[in-house]
Amino acid sequence: MSNFSVGFRSSGVIQILDLRGELDAHTASELEAAIQKCQSDSQFHILINGSGLLYISSAGLGVFMAYIEEIRENGGDIKIAALQPKVFNVFDLLGFPMLFDIVDSEDDAIGKFVPSNA
Repeated sequence: MSNFSVGFRSSGVIQILDLRGELDAHTASELEAAIQKCQSDSQFHILINGSGLLYISSAGLGVFMAYIEEIRENGGDIKIAALQPKVFNVFDLLGFPMLFDIVDSEDDAIGKFVPSNA
């Protein structure tokens, strides 16, 4: 059985989701539930901290694709930070850096939420 968890934190208006363990077909519903909770709480600025994410499957990647359009339609975004190299390679291989801001650190991701003219 896969070991996966999502932790919730916030930084101002940004909801931070700390992913830990293996995100696959068996655990993708946990990330879905976390993103749905953010939406129901009207929190559309979502930062995914992947420093504890050990593995991601196509089902896990699909969760990001399933929600990004709706999040952006509500004036928000999903930023991804601190991925381990082997996990980043999966995102990179499938072209996610063209669709999502994927940065090295949580601070970098938080900075990307601030409008450049602020």
